[in-house]
Amino acid sequence: MSDTADVPPEVLTAVGAKHRALWALGDYPAVATEVIPELGPALVEAAGVEPGDRVLDVGAGSGNAAIPAALAGARVVASDLTPELFDAGRIAAAASGADLTWAEGDAHALPYDDGAFDIVLSCVGVMFAPFHQRAADELVRVTRPGGTIGLASWTPSGFIGQMFAAMKPYAPAPPPGAQPPPLWGDEEHVRALFGDRVTDVHAEVRGLPVTRFATGREFREFFKAVYGPTIAVYRNVEGDTARTTELDGALLDLAARFQRVDGAMDWEYLLFTARRA
Repeated sequence: MSDTADVPPEVLTAVGAKHRALWALGDYPAVATEVIPELGPALVEAAGVEPGDRVLDVGAGSGNAAIPAALAGARVVASDLTPELFDAGRIAAAASGADLTWAEGDAHALPYDDGAFDIVLSCVGVMFAPFHQRAADELVRVTRPGGTIGLASWTPSGFIGQMFAAMKPYAPAPPPGAQPPPLWGDEEHVRALFGDRVTDVHAEVRGLPVTRFATGREFREFFKAVYGPTIAVYRNVEGDTARTTELDGALLDLAARFQRVDGAMDWEYLLFTARRA
């Protein structure tokens, strides 16, 4: 592996600050509610959340998985590096009648005791923590023995994985030792991260129907306006007309590859559940 669990604290601090600013760009809650609302409930169901369970949602954003878990009767902590996302989550939780706790926390160094939770979830959240082994170690640490870890992560070959591949030539350089987010959508990679610390692994590649965009141009303009990583990539080539035009074309080409005649797409993700040994 290219990363290790013992990342220097100063590196974690610097990376954390950068990622907090990245995800505060735009309007990620719009993606969660308008584009992928079904993803969180699917994860909560797969993880078997029940009333009274102590649940931690890592990289919770505005509560795509945390709110459905709370509505299932669990005692939920929604944790995210970017607390700017919590305001939208609190509004959505109040509207749905969900009661949960919102708490700032870095997936690389979760501020919770060993074994504090019955179920630890992450819905396309922890996959963006760049030091994969460190983040996986934290997921295991805060899950009680016999508890469940449940993850939904975009696959490398699916739409979002391919979007990151298309944006990579125009993106700022990642921090040394970082690994690409879509690797969390590769079953072998995730199994290797957890090793023999988990049992009863179930991994299933699913397609999420996305009907929000009628055209590729509509997808591109939406993501340019609201999705932090896409906004950051465009800022990186700002002022370079040729590079910006190339990036525009790359995202249109991506949409054309995945979009059906009716405009709908299937965004592939890995649904992974396991029990802590």
